[in-house]
Amino acid sequence: MIQFQSFLDHLPPEYDKYKDRLTQAIEHKMATHNDGNLRRFMKLLDNPFKQNTSHKMLDQSWVSVGKSSDLDAEQGKQLDSYIQGLMPWRKGPFELFENKIDTEWRSDFKWDRIIDKLGDLKHMNILDVGCGNGYHCLRMKAAGAKTVMGIDPAWLSVCQFQLINHFLQEPTVSVLPFTLEELPQDLKLFDMTFSMGVLYHRRSPLDHIAHLHSTLNAGGTLVLETMVIDGQLGEVLVPEGRYAQMNNIWFLPSVPTLISWCKKMGFEDVQCIEINQTSTSEQRSTQFKPGTSLQDYLDPTNPNLTIEGHPAPKRATIIAKKAKGRLKRYA
Repeated sequence: MIQFQSFLDHLPPEYDKYKDRLTQAIEHKMATHNDGNLRRFMKLLDNPFKQNTSHKMLDQSWVSVGKSSDLDAEQGKQLDSYIQGLMPWRKGPFELFENKIDTEWRSDFKWDRIIDKLGDLKHMNILDVGCGNGYHCLRMKAAGAKTVMGIDPAWLSVCQFQLINHFLQEPTVSVLPFTLEELPQDLKLFDMTFSMGVLYHRRSPLDHIAHLHSTLNAGGTLVLETMVIDGQLGEVLVPEGRYAQMNNIWFLPSVPTLISWCKKMGFEDVQCIEINQTSTSEQRSTQFKPGTSLQDYLDPTNPNLTIEGHPAPKRATIIAKKAKGRLKRYA
């Protein structure tokens, strides 16, 4: 079930010099993974039923494929076993043959806030770093992208995308099992690179921004979304201990600081296009992601604070252009 060859076969000529390196990196990742659940995922998805359908909707909030009438009773049971076996579902929502997968994150909220501010995505080669199960990758494809390469090191996310795309049959979109650091270096290939919800997990945010810079072709666009704090230039929150019950949150800059970081690493025309405090209607527990969620991570007496007393999660989206020529600081 887990296969990436169709995507590699459909990559346009501009990828040619990277195809062998990508293939080798995938083979190495498959051979050396340390995810104890992957064998279970692969067994679950071994030889899933095939069902061609004309109903495919990638440009709606609920990314959907198929109608319930396309399936017989046995196929319906199999589909339910696939969906249940790949829980928890964090990014979405999706609808497979009218089976609604109400994910923890309403990722469509974020997409709706930024899509009209991104410009035309038609005919672009796009990289989506830390893409989860590829929900936004599919929305990018619906917006006209030529190819979308999502990368995420979580095999659960990769397998969720594999299930969805098994029915969608969209060969120009894939989720590959990589971190950004595991991609071939200095691609300088993509017209647009997204990094949404990744920067605050990085111990070195400037290195992450520099690495994103290296993936773009001359004049390419960065879309960077991360948690921020209110504040002036130079202000950054480095939480001691946990932040909203997460122990892997390192740097939460003010928006002016984030913009200065992007300029420092060679971007120009840097602008903040959206700021939004995450609500419990956008991130919440569901039957497909039971347990705790945002409401459990906030101060029960003040939703503007985390349970630890930090400012509640607020996210900003930055767009910026890769400067043509040498970085100004090296001129």
